Amino acid sequence: MTDQTPAPDLTEDEQTLVRRSAFGAIALVSQADPGFFAMFKESMAGSQALQQAPEGVKELLREGGLPTPPRGSKEEVRATILAELGQAMDVLRAKVPAQADGYRDVVLAAADQVAAAADGVAAEEQAVIAEIRSALS
Repeated sequence: MTDQTPAPDLTEDEQTLVRRSAFGAIALVSQADPGFFAMFKESMAGSQALQQAPEGVKELLREGGLPTPPRGSKEEVRATILAELGQAMDVLRAKVPAQADGYRDVVLAAADQVAAAADGVAAEEQAVIAEIRSALS
C-alpha cells in the first residue's frame, strides 16, 4: 500500500476519519491537562501506544500521513472528535469488523497512557477518557 491508498475495504474518506478520530482522541486527553512538558510526554506516550497496536489496527492508523485536525472552538473540536470516533466505529464494524474491537482497545489504551504520562491522571483527563469510551461504544 502507498501512503495515499486506503486500508482494504475503506474509502480514502473513511480512512481519514478513522485516523483523525484516533489522533483526535489522544489530543483531547493531552489538552485536558495543559502544560508544555506534560504535552510532550503525553504525545510520546500516545505515539508509543499506537506503535504497539496489533498489525491490522496499525495499518488502519498509519496510511495517509498525519490527519488534519478539525477546526473550530475548543468545544466544537471536542464535539467533532467525539462524533467522529462513533462514526469511525460504525465504519469499522460495517467494513472491517475484525479490526473494530482492536481499534477501540488501541484508542482507549492510548488515551489511558497519555493521561498517565505526566504526573498521574487528572480528573479532567478522566472525564475526557469517559467521553471517548462512550463515543467508541
